[in-house]
Amino acid sequence: MNWKEEYKRKVSKPEEAIKDIHDGDCVVLGHAAAVPKVVPHAMAEHCEDYNDVLIFHMTTLGDNELLHPRCYGHFRHVSNFLSGNSRDAVNHLEGDFFPAYFHDVPGMIGDEIPCDVAVFQATPPNEEGYCSLGVSCDYALAAIRRARSVIIETNELMPFTYGNVMIHVSQIDHIIPCAYQLPELHSDAPSEVEMAIGRNCASLVVDGSTLQLGIGAIPNAVLNELTDKNDLGIHSEMFSDGVAELMKRGNINGSRKTLHKGKVVATFIMGSRELYDFADGNEDIELYPVDYTNDPIIIAQQYRMVSINSCLEVDLMGQVASESIGMRQYSGIGGQIDFIRGASMAREGRSIIAMPSTAAGGTISRIKPFLTPGSAVSTTRNDINYLVTEYGIARLKGRTLKHRAEDLIRIAHPDYRPMLIEEYERRFQCKYTE
Repeated sequence: MNWKEEYKRKVSKPEEAIKDIHDGDCVVLGHAAAVPKVVPHAMAEHCEDYNDVLIFHMTTLGDNELLHPRCYGHFRHVSNFLSGNSRDAVNHLEGDFFPAYFHDVPGMIGDEIPCDVAVFQATPPNEEGYCSLGVSCDYALAAIRRARSVIIETNELMPFTYGNVMIHVSQIDHIIPCAYQLPELHSDAPSEVEMAIGRNCASLVVDGSTLQLGIGAIPNAVLNELTDKNDLGIHSEMFSDGVAELMKRGNINGSRKTLHKGKVVATFIMGSRELYDFADGNEDIELYPVDYTNDPIIIAQQYRMVSINSCLEVDLMGQVASESIGMRQYSGIGGQIDFIRGASMAREGRSIIAMPSTAAGGTISRIKPFLTPGSAVSTTRNDINYLVTEYGIARLKGRTLKHRAEDLIRIAHPDYRPMLIEEYERRFQCKYTE
């Protein structure tokens, strides 16, 4: 059958498409800025028709109606990365969290993560009948391969991206043509503290480095400090507006990358509308499934790989908590360990954990004698390389526990150093000296 005829036959209304979802099914939902909107709205409007439907998703930007209280009891959520709109559902026991490295997720779909129905967003088909998954492909291809029914919203405003992001009309069961703007994520201008952290991180980046960064004020502050660096590359889980700005300036050109020379590589994009417009049809940007981008063996092949991630707190041994505050699950590990381990194996590679020295308006030290009881250890003391705050850089790799504690105290906030010194002297039975 001609793909255009097949396309017309598969065009459905959302209310028709969701009839493929049955009680007890697991629905795998698109991710981040590419989270579908029309089908979840229809599901939420008809939530009384469903019982015991499991929904797997990670970060979903915007208003995810499936997480509204009116859907409690009909849909149950499971995720390995929580965000602002999903924490309440998990805290109300209408969902659950499972720990997993991001690069393992595609391999879990169909097994540990059941997949009866896949609901994703893509571009309308090109002249050969292929749709681009746009700004997020991470676990999408794995779900589309394993699902009994595939529902795709073909959004006219989804950027067309390159890489391993294409699905053919023949792979889709229901096509929902639509046109809506992607949700945006804007970061506030970096504070003085964040700018100081950015300067400290940037001092560890040399010309020709390939970078992995997340999103937020600290990654933006780091990027702001890289305008004097040359021939930088990007191999990252995701990227945002700051990367686009350095591409335009020429600081990021990928000319010295080992893999994908000249290309910015990620598994999803999240940021402003200007960023999405920049990515649309941009052949310098390639997206790949997360089991490729976040594979530590792939990451390790990049010369001068530098990973920059953040955390919630760290103890005096160098154990890092990035995803929970005590027993309260706050987010997830994402690709932190994927990139820390990949960078540590790379030739001249470096991994950096960056954070402000305090939280809660300065009332809490993020460097602590012990992690908050119940907190998950995201990055072990064996994995950590550099820890950066606004007060400096501590290189922990290869350091003894005693020397680690000394280095961490030096970059803690001055108000909390006496408390940390007291614990240091109790633990090591010696006087602390600067």
